[in-house]
Amino acid sequence: MNLLVLGVNYHTAPVAVRERLAFTPAEVPTALAMLSAEHGVSEAAIVSTCNRTELYCNAREPQQVLAWLASTRGHRVEDIEPHLYLLNGGDAASHAFRVASGLDSMVLGETQILGQLKDAERFARDAGTMGVLLNGVFQRAFSVAKEVRTQTRIGAASVSMAAASVRLAERLFPSVASCKVLFIGAGEMIELCATHFHARGPKQITVANRTIERGEMLAKKFGGEAILLSDLPSRLAEFDIVVTSTAAPLPIVGKGMVERALKERKHRPMFMVDLAVPRDIEGEVGDLSDVYLYTLDDLAEVVRQGQESRAGEVESAEVIIATRVDDFHRWVSSRALVPTIRELKDYADRIARHELEKAQKKLAAGENAEAVLAEFSRQMANKFMHAPLAALNNVLPEEQENTLATVRRLYRLHE
Repeated sequence: MNLLVLGVNYHTAPVAVRERLAFTPAEVPTALAMLSAEHGVSEAAIVSTCNRTELYCNAREPQQVLAWLASTRGHRVEDIEPHLYLLNGGDAASHAFRVASGLDSMVLGETQILGQLKDAERFARDAGTMGVLLNGVFQRAFSVAKEVRTQTRIGAASVSMAAASVRLAERLFPSVASCKVLFIGAGEMIELCATHFHARGPKQITVANRTIERGEMLAKKFGGEAILLSDLPSRLAEFDIVVTSTAAPLPIVGKGMVERALKERKHRPMFMVDLAVPRDIEGEVGDLSDVYLYTLDDLAEVVRQGQESRAGEVESAEVIIATRVDDFHRWVSSRALVPTIRELKDYADRIARHELEKAQKKLAAGENAEAVLAEFSRQMANKFMHAPLAALNNVLPEEQENTLATVRRLYRLHE
């Protein structure tokens, strides 16, 4: 078994690169089937979020996995390789545990990534690409995350993307209470953002979504209205603040749409936050003089503020993770023994079955039961001892000491 993690995240690549390597939820099942069909890849799972895209594999040839990622995303290996990290074995397990615990997140200690890992595990299980090794990794990652959150305060008072968005908006506008806010999308991130902005009492909250039903469900929680994405061109000019996070493969808000909105607004400023990967708002929108556009990467510095105080909690979490990585190593080593253990049990079962059949025939023929049982026990002992005794009798002089020590340990003769 060879655990491998190949990935890109906000540490190694800007959003412009991450969005080119991301997988939408609809793409994942097909991608898993393709990846697991590659030579040397026996298990696979894909984690793709706004901050990272990672392939978790049981694979013999890392370069083949890299070539597959580049090919399926439509890029050359040499173009994306500088942004990627490749981890094996214990390093890969440690990374998975850190990710699940929120230690590798832009928002230190955030919990959303744990749900995203569980989604990745479910996708892989449904696709039939979750085997013994990856199941062991993911289940241990979930357990480690729970342990870290229980035994440390790593997630206490974390500055979320949603809170950071509010902070930035308040730098532009005297008060969010005087603003009209538009949320594009109706997923978990948008709901979190809406919660934070709603706490500031904005003048109006509107949710734009592909389906009106889902949009209405979310808008109702915050006393807002819902519109369709198709309404955006005619409604965008109404809003001072726009926050977007969808799973759309292409931008929803283009430069031309925003230019028309700004003209209608008589160039009053617009504050826009794009939390999606791939991005929902065309990058050129940020070049417009009256638009203040922030992406995930732009929020990173705001999010980091105040996190230094939890350095001690991070150290405690790292100790927990290091211990669980050691446990993982022992588990992987034990899995390597499974084929031999099975063969040994089959060998013992064959001897027992053969001798039992002989004893039953003798009993059926009317032979003395005590004599049959005595012979049965003698033959069982002789058959079981034949292989180790033959090995001892034929051991080479230079191997004698180690072989004797192994046999004495196996049969507990030292006790």
